[in-house]
Amino acid sequence: DPPKAPKAGASTRRQIPVTEFRRFYDRGDLPIAVAHKNKMCIAWKVDITSLDYHHYLPIFFDGLREKEEPYRFLALQGCIDLLSKG
Repeated sequence: DPPKAPKAGASTRRQIPVTEFRRFYDRGDLPIAVAHKNKMCIAWKVDITSLDYHHYLPIFFDGLREKEEPYRFLALQGCIDLLSKG
């Protein structure tokens, strides 16, 4: 009787490790905050054009892996804002 092949585990849920975006946001290192006007949006604490894109853009792109709010929204809207104004 031949041994059964091991399961690949392709359909099992995998835990997403803590992203750099979440770590930086929780420490307060990102120049953003949640603003509640008519809808949820980002309040930038500094002028976007003065940011170091080599530092911040990869962090925001890393945050696109997030599934929880407000991290997911902040990462997505942050990427949109950075790319449209940079």
